[in-house]
Amino acid sequence: MSSRSLNKVMLIGNLTRDVDVRYTPSGTAVATFGLATNRSWSAGEGGDRQEETQFHRIVAWSKLAEICGQLLFKGRRIYVEGRLQTRKFTGQDGQQREVTEIVAENMMILDTRNRDGNGGGSYGEDEFVGSEEQASVASDMGQAPASTSDDATTKKTTKKAVKVEEKAETSLSDEVNVEDIPF
Repeated sequence: MSSRSLNKVMLIGNLTRDVDVRYTPSGTAVATFGLATNRSWSAGEGGDRQEETQFHRIVAWSKLAEICGQLLFKGRRIYVEGRLQTRKFTGQDGQQREVTEIVAENMMILDTRNRDGNGGGSYGEDEFVGSEEQASVASDMGQAPASTSDDATTKKTTKKAVKVEEKAETSLSDEVNVEDIPF
């Protein structure tokens, strides 16, 4: 008789480096990037504030990997949801190694930064227009699917996707102030 179990990770943090997208021999995209999360607490009655930073290795596959490669960059604040995975491998030096990583299943951008560091408030259309595969991922994420064949439809869909993302960012910031969460 099998019992139910759960392997779920939810993180909010900032990217520590740009996304590295590679492809398997069969053509599947794999994106890897680092994410830093912070935890702060008061140490005793003295009130000294302590802070700890954890660094996480994130791996995304297929369509999500391609989207991460296009939209994410160092410093960007994101929400990632996925599962923990530990795998063993042999390094180039012949030593047995073990790495624990988060395999991303969902990702949401939480800021409005541009690659140049400005907080522009909206994204350029070229950041949302992509291949038909990426359009189906946008559909899976609750956004309207983009059509690469009709330019007018693509622009309309892009504007709709921006509104959906802005609405999600607004509702998240209205519900919870992430800085106030004691973790």
